[in-house]
Amino acid sequence: MPVIVVANPKGGVGKSTLSTNIAGCLAHAGHAVMLGDVDRQQSARTWLSLRPDNLPKIAGWDVAHDEIVRPPKGTTHVVLDTPAGLHGKRLDEVMKIADKVIVPLQPSIFDIHATHAFIRELLAHRRSDKIDVGVVGMRMREGTISADQLKSFLGTLETPVITYLRDTQNYVHLAARGLTLWDVAPSRVERDMAQWQPLISWINA
Repeated sequence: MPVIVVANPKGGVGKSTLSTNIAGCLAHAGHAVMLGDVDRQQSARTWLSLRPDNLPKIAGWDVAHDEIVRPPKGTTHVVLDTPAGLHGKRLDEVMKIADKVIVPLQPSIFDIHATHAFIRELLAHRRSDKIDVGVVGMRMREGTISADQLKSFLGTLETPVITYLRDTQNYVHLAARGLTLWDVAPSRVERDMAQWQPLISWINA
């Protein structure tokens, strides 16, 4: 049972956007998906409460704030949305169950420096090389100085850059209705789906 963790100690970098859309992608592929939320804001749980009943089911997973345990039997895939400030004991608990860790990062100098330190910590807490760690560039605007700075920074990391996701209101509008890219007509999100293909391949590898 793969456990996919979306983590970054910086708030507002797009963790919930990634988590909910990964869960939606897996659910549409026919998997029994559980979306866990250890963020105090409970963004993933709020999103699940908005999700229409006629769409592929994504189960919620109530993760206690003092302990992270294995999800119930019958689950084939877990996506775990983590809080800002993930360090120390809580990071250790997350890494005990993680198979893949995705680190979202925005093109901001503040996010870049915070994330650089976190990735070093993440690799130090990794229990084995079997845990894959990758980075996703979020809210990218091609041709901007900030995007160029982010790409330069990502080229210095020990972890692979999986893909870049553009800055679009599609994610905002879909999240407000409990939806993902996979819940609407492909023609509406064609550019976004193309950017997701490397990430889907990485998750399924």
